Amino acid sequence: MKRPTIHDVAAAAGVSRGTVSRLLNGDKYVSPGARVAIERAISETGYVVNRAARSLVTQRTGSIVMVLSEPHEKLFEDPNYSTTIRVAIRMLGERDLSLVMMLAGDEGDRERVVRYVRGGHADGVLLMSTHAGDPFIDALRSGPPAVSCGAVIGSEGVIPYAAADERLGGRQMTEYFVNQGRRRIAMITGPMDTPGGIQRLEGFADVLGRKATKKLIAHGDWTQASGERAMTELLARTPDLDAVFVASDLMAAGALAALRAAGRRVPDDVAVGGFDDSSVALSTHPPLTTIRQPLAEVAQETVRLLLALIDGAEHVDPVVLPTELVIRESA
Repeated sequence: MKRPTIHDVAAAAGVSRGTVSRLLNGDKYVSPGARVAIERAISETGYVVNRAARSLVTQRTGSIVMVLSEPHEKLFEDPNYSTTIRVAIRMLGERDLSLVMMLAGDEGDRERVVRYVRGGHADGVLLMSTHAGDPFIDALRSGPPAVSCGAVIGSEGVIPYAAADERLGGRQMTEYFVNQGRRRIAMITGPMDTPGGIQRLEGFADVLGRKATKKLIAHGDWTQASGERAMTELLARTPDLDAVFVASDLMAAGALAALRAAGRRVPDDVAVGGFDDSSVALSTHPPLTTIRQPLAEVAQETVRLLLALIDGAEHVDPVVLPTELVIRESA
């Protein structure tokens, strides 16, 4: 069968081809009656917009690129990313925009991202898990609008963002341990070139002050294996620790494995707290006390900021949402 054209839609709607074209290209000055007739004609004829042709007129690609600055395997290991991706796909779909996923975990990946964006293939850029000093950040500034899910360290005033209050969450967990009477509280941080790594540690230090010594702090990279390694390191350095705040649920699952291997009971000997309130927190044994960050709401605000910039806003303010302590059996 012949593929329906814009002329077929115009004939079925009883309007001119120009009126149909204006509606398809987002022109607001189409009468309500014509709009209803055209939309009915599109449905009846089965017409599908030719994106390539429309982009020549609108100078829009109809797509948003999401850039995850992590190795490929982390995309599938960390459940937080799936929440952000799901929300973004839904919200962009409501605007008839497609989501393109790109990874920037190494130099080659970053170069491909820059070529793609500078080549005019996306109307906007949504950044995830961006590390301080990532060289492609400067390259993106001359391209389409970009926003970040979580602040970009060093570029907070340049790249708009939506985020959870990471520092507040660090304080909430540490205060909970202190109020329980725990005396030797350790921490496993995330990477120290990410806002989650830095700010959750700052919240920990806000509460403990000078007691937050280097001996009680180990570093992970958001993976379960790194949480297990860091917990083993802490036990070797400070065998009498009685609580550990782990900067992500996934790393906390690794910490629990290390504690079991060392014969430590949770929470009797060592209380364990995570961060995120992801699906991991309910699958561990025992279930994790954790900090709930509003992942879906942060994702929604991130996409909202990006759409505002694409629609012509000259400036958008960062959005920071509060976290919440969730108490379960691990503490």
